[in-house]
Formats: sequence, C-alpha cells, structure tokens
Amino acid sequence: MFVIERMATDLITIGPDFTIGEAKKIMSGNSIRHLPVIDGEGLLVGIVTDRDMRDAMPSTLKKKEDYEKTLATIMNYPIKDIMTREPLTIYPYYTLQDTLLIIQKKKVGALPVVDEEGHLQGILSTRDLLTAFVNVMGIDEPGSLLCILAEEKRGQMKKIIDIITEENISLGSVLTAKSWSENKRAIFPYLHTNNVMNVKKKLLDIGFELIDPMKWYLDHSPQKAD
Repeated sequence: MFVIERMATDLITIGPDFTIGEAKKIMSGNSIRHLPVIDGEGLLVGIVTDRDMRDAMPSTLKKKEDYEKTLATIMNYPIKDIMTREPLTIYPYYTLQDTLLIIQKKKVGALPVVDEEGHLQGILSTRDLLTAFVNVMGIDEPGSLLCILAEEKRGQMKKIIDIITEENISLGSVLTAKSWSENKRAIFPYLHTNNVMNVKKKLLDIGFELIDPMKWYLDHSPQKAD
C-alpha cells in the first residue's frame, strides 16, 4: 500500500502571514490538529500543530489583566513565528509500512506529503494509517483470532492455510511473531468466522500447538519492575 492511496487531499492550509489567532480559529473550527503552511505557489514552508498553539499561549498563572493583554498580543503575531519550518515530509510513492516506521521513530502525529519540488500534495495522519491497516488486516469484519505455535521450518504456513481453505473460511490476515519457545514462531490468522472448532481440531491433529492470543500477548509484554 502506498501513501497516495490513503493520504488526505482535501486540505485546509494557511499562508505564513496569517495570524496565530486566525490559525487557532481555523484549527478549532475544523477540528484539526495539523495545519500546513504554504506559500503563494503551493510550496510547503511549515506546519502548525495543536502543540505549537499550546506552547505559544501565555501562562495562566498571570494576573487576569496581564494574561488577556498578552494573549491579545500573541494572537496578532504571524503564524510563521511559531510554525515548524522545514517539517519532516514524505512522498506519495512511500509505502505505508515505511511511513509507519517514520512516525514511530520521529514521534509525530502526521506527515505532509509533497512532490519532488516541495509542493504540498496531501497529509497522512496516524488515524489514516490506523484505518488503512485495520482495512487491510480485515479486522473491521467479525471473526476469530487464533494463535498457533509452529516450528521454524518451510511448509508450516502452507499447512495452516490449506486447513483454513479446506474449511471454506475467508482469511482476513496473517501476522507472525517470534515465540518464547526456541525455534518456534507464533502465527496469528484472523478468520472471518466464529466457528473455528474444526480448524482448531485439524491443526491439533497434525501437531500444531494452539494457545490463547491474550496469553501470548501477556507473556511478551514488558515486565514492570517490582
């Protein structure tokens, strides 16, 4: 999957000379947390986030008169004074997998999408990514998640898929992860059915081990210090 397939393109933008007050009104009125800043030619010159807005506000510890006076002054400053200049960007041909890693590493909530010249093309948020992966994994439909422990050797996945196919069950997705057991891997097929009794029996009959997915999660969660 590529960014161009999931990015938002119906964008709300502002210019660098918009005031902070105008930007704040636009963001609150449209319930958005990221506001791209572009110049007259559509080139991305910055981005404003809800955090930028909070950081720009005066301290509430000020006396009411001083607070209101300072706030009024700040609201008339140009947005270019607080925007993030040269923000991290991605291209439309990036994969969603690569974008997810960037967002995780850089700890950002959204990434502007630009072309090779720097013109704004769209924006991709963590919400867009979450929706995309929910769709591709098929978990937006009712079903059952299995956790199967399999030996690390060729042909194991084929055996599992063959059994699911024999039962005429639609497969939403398959995820894998290293198991706590040596030379084993946990395989998580998401099946679009709640009737998995026959599938489980056939898997057990040919030697696979089935465990509760929640048990696997709990056993692999970071342990808190006593």
